[in-house]
Amino acid sequence: MIYLKTDEEIELLREANLIVARTLGEVAKYVAPGVTTRKLNQVADDYIRSQGAVPGFLGLYGFPASVCLSVNEVVVHGIPSNYALREGDIVSIDCGALTKAGYNGDSTYTFCVGDVSDDIKALLKTTKESLYLGIEKAVPGNRIGDIANTVQTYCEKHGYSVVREMCGHGVGKKLHEDPEVPNYGRRGTGPLIKNGMCIAIEPMINMGSKNIVTEQDGWTTRTRDRKPSAHFEHSIAVHHGKPDILSSFDYVAEVLGDRFI
Repeated sequence: MIYLKTDEEIELLREANLIVARTLGEVAKYVAPGVTTRKLNQVADDYIRSQGAVPGFLGLYGFPASVCLSVNEVVVHGIPSNYALREGDIVSIDCGALTKAGYNGDSTYTFCVGDVSDDIKALLKTTKESLYLGIEKAVPGNRIGDIANTVQTYCEKHGYSVVREMCGHGVGKKLHEDPEVPNYGRRGTGPLIKNGMCIAIEPMINMGSKNIVTEQDGWTTRTRDRKPSAHFEHSIAVHHGKPDILSSFDYVAEVLGDRFI
């Protein structure tokens, strides 16, 4: 069932998502060669708690960390470890925060570690652009398939592939609510978009094949061909007839400056 949110609930969701946005900005200060993904997880955990919230991912479905840290060919659900980031890596940081009011924020940014090759930068740029193009389609009267097809068409036009098994979702008092928001599909299909609908749109785009595999830990999901994957996500509300982005990359941009993609 799709739960349409009131204006008050949308503001509570905005509060949660701005905590996530500030957390990503805080973690951005530490993304550098030699820093372990475990350290980044701790920075995120500490910051979320300092804001009076709790990490939305920790313990969710049994996930063992506060954020998902997915390096290079890992698409999603990377578990923080003692792996030290290397020059030329990319790392997607998927972050969630649950506020005392009981609402969830959810957003992802893929970071470059030091100097990254131009072809990988192009993958990140296209993935992020597809996110905003998909958001533009989140207006009353359209359908979820219009978002999905826009992301798919744009990324495939640039020579990339779209992960099928993972998708965006509704967001609210539960981190994952209806409807599912795929990154591929046909225009004019899927649930009707209405005012009050709150969803997380999150393109997961591969440089090579769309095929993925989950490792034996049951979480880490990587590209089968081990080519890089990018992931960007915003939580939005359909509000007063247009998409209202509740999360933000502004805090990341402040830290990265001219390195912001």
